[in-house]
Amino acid sequence: MAFLLLSVCCSVAVSVLLKVARRRGWEVALLVALNYPVAAFTLWLLARPSLPDAAVWRDGWWLFAALGLLLPSVFIVMGRAVQAAGIVRADAAQRVALVIPLLAAFLLFGERLSWWSAAGIALVFAALAALLQRDSSAGEGDGRHAALWLTGVWLGYGVIDVLLKALSQQAKVTSLLLVTFVLAGVLMAGYVCWRRVRVSAAACAAGVLLGVLNVGNIVFYIKAHTAMKENPSVVFAGMNVGVIALGTLVGAGFFGERLLLRHVAGLVLAVAAIGCLTWARLSAGAA
Repeated sequence: MAFLLLSVCCSVAVSVLLKVARRRGWEVALLVALNYPVAAFTLWLLARPSLPDAAVWRDGWWLFAALGLLLPSVFIVMGRAVQAAGIVRADAAQRVALVIPLLAAFLLFGERLSWWSAAGIALVFAALAALLQRDSSAGEGDGRHAALWLTGVWLGYGVIDVLLKALSQQAKVTSLLLVTFVLAGVLMAGYVCWRRVRVSAAACAAGVLLGVLNVGNIVFYIKAHTAMKENPSVVFAGMNVGVIALGTLVGAGFFGERLLLRHVAGLVLAVAAIGCLTWARLSAGAA
């Protein structure tokens, strides 16, 4: 359970760091660009993957190319969503993105749709409808494009999840993941140079910290699954519900984010959706 809690904390800390970056005037693109060398080095240090052979490159190039572009892009979108809509709603949108790979499993891979899965999918879209509602009293910088950025978070993380599942089926997946991190870092470095982003010591330190938090989130999540291998659905539900709960506490408690009644309803619906989808996975595993 400790590993699960640490993974939840790392995930929410990423959102907090993105919010602080905007308040301090740090360019999120710079933080994201520095994050990937840290992630790549840590992955190499832990796994020491070997280079893929020609067949792996030929079969998997489109995956790491798509991920290399999408991973940094969704980070920037997440930063905009945190700024426009707050940590609470942005984290909730990220967590209910789990419905996209679920839909892909039903529509593309022929998995059977259970009643629990159908209920979870319906609740996800109800939660999104509530979370995307604009606060009419919000100022220009506080939510004018919140729905757009939240939708981007939902779609972005959902598509990335589908691509990561496809990547996991490839040979030498760790090597391809390392290539993905390197490619994402190169693309972001080029973007930062093209934009002539202002560099500061504080922003660079925040970028390194972002990389550490991302790697920590992945490592602790894997360790949680290993430690609780008999109860994978507990880890799945605990991670998603935990991020929403902690994100709500941090966003509302420490940053004073204002939540309308419909936003609160959206959070409740999101938790209910995760519960239904978790039970669907548990039932499928038992069957």
